[in-house]
Amino acid sequence: MGISRYELSDVQWERVKDVLPGRVESVGRTAADNRLFVNGVLWVLRSGAHWHDLPERYGKYKSVHKRFSRWAANGVWEKIFHELLRDRKNQYLMIDSTIVRAHQQAATGRKKGAKTRLWGVPEEV
Repeated sequence: MGISRYELSDVQWERVKDVLPGRVESVGRTAADNRLFVNGVLWVLRSGAHWHDLPERYGKYKSVHKRFSRWAANGVWEKIFHELLRDRKNQYLMIDSTIVRAHQQAATGRKKGAKTRLWGVPEEV
């Protein structure tokens, strides 16, 4: 079976695997499924699907989401991005609408507060 378009390639995995928590040499619990977990997160983020639509092959969606949130709170995702930034070719950080999709709910109307002009500067009231 070939690599899914949502999953890390072997080259990408080699770039980030050593900065992830749960390695054998790390303190705490060893995570045997870091790559599967990261691929599951990428599947959700790149497909734009809800967490509850995560395919079973990636694990229970609630567990994956909880771990995703924990890694976010602990700065793990930021470490991964900083590691990828070290590559001058920078092939891993191309983020646009073809990679990360917004849910339909993200297109709802404006919330209370200052109006924002098209170029991102708040209007004076």
